[in-house]
Amino acid sequence: MNINNDKTKYKFLEDIAIADIAFEAYGKDLNELFENAALAIFELSADLDTVDASKKVEFELENNKLDNLLYDFLSEILFLKDSKYMVFKHAHVIIEEGKKNKLKAVLEGDKINPEVQSLENDIKAITMHMFELKKEKNNWKATVVVDI
Repeated sequence: MNINNDKTKYKFLEDIAIADIAFEAYGKDLNELFENAALAIFELSADLDTVDASKKVEFELENNKLDNLLYDFLSEILFLKDSKYMVFKHAHVIIEEGKKNKLKAVLEGDKINPEVQSLENDIKAITMHMFELKKEKNNWKATVVVDI
């Protein structure tokens, strides 16, 4: 392929970069599932042994649909990472189911410091591709794909 040709503006290179990581999270209840999904995000972002839990961030979310609440929750973690320049180690979540599902979360972590923390993937977004939250018997399961 001649890249000096005026009609050739770009070409796609396949199998060079993999831009997504998928994971499943589990929990005996919604609180545990949301906490475990957050933990997966935390572990994808940094080696948790190098992250101090010295700062807390609290927030609340509402959504009519539980799957959208999970999506919003994980997206909020990424927003906090980017806006407050933080990585997290622990999450505590309380969900009240109802007509409007309510979530209260406390995240513990620290400011990003590459000299102290072993940073891994810089997650850009939670995707809707394959995104799923479902109850299986007495447990909950979520499938999440993140864009890195």
